[in-house]
Amino acid sequence: MPVTQEQVRDALKTVRFPGLSRDIVSFGFVKSIQIDGGTVTVDIAMTTANPDAGTQVEQAARAAIQALPSVVKVELSVNATSPQAAPAKPAILPGVRYKIAVASGKGGVGKSTVAANLALALKRLGHTVGLLDADIYGPSQHMMMGCTDRPMVNEDEKIIPVDGNGIGVMSLGFLMDPDTPVIWRGPMVMKALEQFLVDVAWGTLDFLVVDLPPGTGDAQLTITQMVPLSGAVIVTTPQDVALIDARKGLQMFRKVNVPVLGVIENMSAFVCPSCGHREEIFKSGGGHRTADELGVPFLGDIPIDPQIVLGGDAGTPIVVAHPDSASAKAFCAIGAAIASRLGQG
Repeated sequence: MPVTQEQVRDALKTVRFPGLSRDIVSFGFVKSIQIDGGTVTVDIAMTTANPDAGTQVEQAARAAIQALPSVVKVELSVNATSPQAAPAKPAILPGVRYKIAVASGKGGVGKSTVAANLALALKRLGHTVGLLDADIYGPSQHMMMGCTDRPMVNEDEKIIPVDGNGIGVMSLGFLMDPDTPVIWRGPMVMKALEQFLVDVAWGTLDFLVVDLPPGTGDAQLTITQMVPLSGAVIVTTPQDVALIDARKGLQMFRKVNVPVLGVIENMSAFVCPSCGHREEIFKSGGGHRTADELGVPFLGDIPIDPQIVLGGDAGTPIVVAHPDSASAKAFCAIGAAIASRLGQG
């Protein structure tokens, strides 16, 4: 009685893949079995990094089939291919020299305003700059920077940042209805940020300023894990509550090995434009004390100035709208301090 396919398959189940306990049938390596009288033809195809595996499997399979009754001839084809190397992941921001995260421990301290004006201050100092709005839940840089166009896509299917006061800007605000809240879980946040980093044609830049959302959540961790940040800047106001949260943000960056370039105290005081009197509305010196306590530089303070708010609402931040104002000069001094700490002073 001629041998059956089932008998051949059972015989091949005794052939273990070299170094493993599973057989070549359960792995799916046996592609076909054909029987013509006493001739058994078997095709085996497998992927392995072991250069000797093909020979070992062929010898064991041939012996197992030849041991079956009524088998006269065995024609065995074993195709062993090496696994292809996994495609390399695209480089993250290959043309950007310095990546600066602007963060805060809590909302309401003017972090996005600082990020926008800091980016423009670095540009005013002669650097090429981009601005990434990573504040997924409350994107605002498209409005602050006066961007009215929507992003386009280039021939390489990369998103082109939108020009805002001479700086390339990318924000989720370009892509969403302003009245629609962003209700996303962590994986969606991470995917959006990954697209902003990998699929945007940032080009060659001296600095990319990244406006992070407040707090210490998914967005912050995603950025720090994906991008080798050159450093982080912590924005706070003089109030004790803001300073407590600023410390938490600073400690987070330390835990993920991101250098903290320093602390900026926003809304530090109001200076009367008529008489020059300085009124400490929200206390004073808190940012400086926090920097001293935590052993990081104090980069400077930004006074309370109605023109800062008006400029942000109008899409022309104060560094552009009133470059000779005390506030604009403060932003430029902070930008110069950051560049100096990174060896660009």
